[in-house]
Amino acid sequence: MLWHELTVHTTEEAIEMITNFVHELGAGGVSIEESGTLNKERDTSFGQLYEMPLNDIPEGRAVIKGYFSLDNDMETILNHLKGSVEQLQEFDIDTGNPIYEVKEVDDEDWANAWKQYFKPIRVSERLTIKPTWETYAASPEELILELDPGMAFGTGTHATTALCLRALEKYIQPGDDVIDVGTGSGILSIAAAKLGAKHVLAVDLDPVAVLSAQDNTKLNGLDSQITVKLSDLLGVLKANETESATQLGVKLPVQVVVANILAEIIVLFVGDVYEVLQSGGYYVTSGIITRKEADVEQALVAANFTIVDKSYESDWVVIVARKP
Repeated sequence: MLWHELTVHTTEEAIEMITNFVHELGAGGVSIEESGTLNKERDTSFGQLYEMPLNDIPEGRAVIKGYFSLDNDMETILNHLKGSVEQLQEFDIDTGNPIYEVKEVDDEDWANAWKQYFKPIRVSERLTIKPTWETYAASPEELILELDPGMAFGTGTHATTALCLRALEKYIQPGDDVIDVGTGSGILSIAAAKLGAKHVLAVDLDPVAVLSAQDNTKLNGLDSQITVKLSDLLGVLKANETESATQLGVKLPVQVVVANILAEIIVLFVGDVYEVLQSGGYYVTSGIITRKEADVEQALVAANFTIVDKSYESDWVVIVARKP
């Protein structure tokens, strides 16, 4: 079967937003390839092995590919995409003068090719991400996160996700209630539950993300510990006025909120996070490129949070803030 392949050459900073645009325009699948040059620093502190061959994508750049059925009008889709990408400048997101390409490809060339590069990877002292189609002999202390991200979501091994996973391992306590904002594939919710959270409320505004998170929750046998809802954090606050803790899965205020999304979006709902957190609770947030670190930190401090921890990988940072 033939498909239209739409390729966008852009920056790593713009990956999440452009990928979302491509998906919203009706792509049947989205793939992402980041810089793999010899100059790229790779974290091997937990014994990670990187089997993907090094590529010639320049540092800081990325290639996003979306796949559309042949009955789509690609000229219209491309014009819509270009308009949305241009608007990212209003959020001070560097798209790096993106280059666009469209061609026809056979689905055998892409539908499953990416899977050969997604191998089990240990991302922290205890957490290992394992694709469902791979076999893996875990050590007694490992917590295995089964993941089938589908073509619309990442494998969970991006620096921002790994940073969040390590922070969750450090700050989640047994019995905590947790909210995962912008859950995507559900990987952070699954990790939180396996780390001892009593219950996790996973929310996302993308219906496809909700289905993906629900599927991965079932794969890990965590249906009773994770509630997935089509919502944002404001929606959770409003729902708390009418829905019981049984319907939400968690009782507000919670002990931990985690959000792995764009810095520009993080600063918009800092106040909502403060409201859903109990005193002494932690806000774990990533998806923050280092040049936006000061903006996020300033917003957190202005909302009366205290910055208690920061960690870095490549050009990304995770910030852990505590509510007094």
